[in-house]
Amino acid sequence: MSATLLALLLQVPAATLPTGSPWPTGQTAPVANAGVQREVYVGGIEAAQPIAGQSSSSVVTRPRIDPQLARGSDGSLSVRVRDLARVRGQEDNIIHGIGLVTGLAASGDSGLPARQAIANLLKTKNINIEPSQLATNNVAVVWLEATLPPGVKPGSKLDGRASSIYDAESLVGGTLVWGELTDPTGRQVYATASGPVSVGGFSAGGDGASAVRNHLTVGIMPDGVKVEREVPTKLVMDQGYLYLDLKAKTGSFGNAVRISDRVNEMIPGIAVPMDGMSVRVEVPGWVTPSEEVRFLSSILELGVQPEASSRVVINERTGVIVLGEEVRLTRGAITKGNLTVTIAESPEVSQPAPLSEGETTVVPRTNLLIEEEQRALSIINGAASLQEVVEVLNVLGVSPRDMIEILQSMAQSGMLHADLVIQ
Repeated sequence: MSATLLALLLQVPAATLPTGSPWPTGQTAPVANAGVQREVYVGGIEAAQPIAGQSSSSVVTRPRIDPQLARGSDGSLSVRVRDLARVRGQEDNIIHGIGLVTGLAASGDSGLPARQAIANLLKTKNINIEPSQLATNNVAVVWLEATLPPGVKPGSKLDGRASSIYDAESLVGGTLVWGELTDPTGRQVYATASGPVSVGGFSAGGDGASAVRNHLTVGIMPDGVKVEREVPTKLVMDQGYLYLDLKAKTGSFGNAVRISDRVNEMIPGIAVPMDGMSVRVEVPGWVTPSEEVRFLSSILELGVQPEASSRVVINERTGVIVLGEEVRLTRGAITKGNLTVTIAESPEVSQPAPLSEGETTVVPRTNLLIEEEQRALSIINGAASLQEVVEVLNVLGVSPRDMIEILQSMAQSGMLHADLVIQ
């Protein structure tokens, strides 16, 4: 029987098996980066075909958009004292706590700590259940925070913030059941929180695609915090003085002196700059305790011309650059050559000949392209005003990312006369 079958096969000329590579002479196998196609050869033998296409990588630089000069005043402006300084003893206070957000659509916590918190909550309602018996992910444990303004009274409503602590995927549609907000020691309760949590986003998806808008594990509770206890504050210190403490971003000896001089213009001799961050104001004897608030308000509404900033703030994550009015440049030379490295992976399929007992393998192929931009040195003239600084920097014609590196190098070389703040 086997001899007869062998004779029949030998009599069929079309059953001759192909030898060597299945690809025509001189043809390169396409790059494999999609699904594998198959072709059935005469004789019933299948050979895997490599896939067409290749991986690529590119760097695209968009044309620069030159902004137009925005309308506004280029003269010196005055601001209120309250915008530069705060009154000592009238500070905000941060309170925090732990709470439970319920009503989540299977997007809450799934771990044991969350189940333990749920069991503790149910125990307050005389429902005793072991955490191991709970199988729900509609509840999330959250961290609560709120800011108490100075002088806020019990019964006032404030906004609160809720942030997921464990593995909850979303707080959308949830409601904060209950939470106590305390001081940093956790001993004194200053407010309670409850109510719906507003996230301001959504999440939708299926097996093959999903869409998320905004951050879904942090939300706010509008008017969801009720003040239960007042934080004691003091307006006028002992010996009849009040203190104006400059804010961290505006503190300087110049601003302290200017605030002091402006207060003394209203009532001579009552204000003394203590240092670059505080001004002491003597409350006149004719100001009664019932008039202290009115007296302080008149001081805070005084107009002061602040000291111009010589600070450059750089945010490397977003590419934002902000320059203060007193930023200056001295003459120098600079060049900036960009180096671009492009790597493209193009794996190829190595297909053995049929019946050769070989294995189909994928051979890596990497294309590496390095482009270096050649630029000559450019002379940078000095800039004695903010307008000149902007004009000089714009002449370089570089992107914000390159400008960040240039400003850092300018500061190190001494060309840039400003405080460099990198965020």
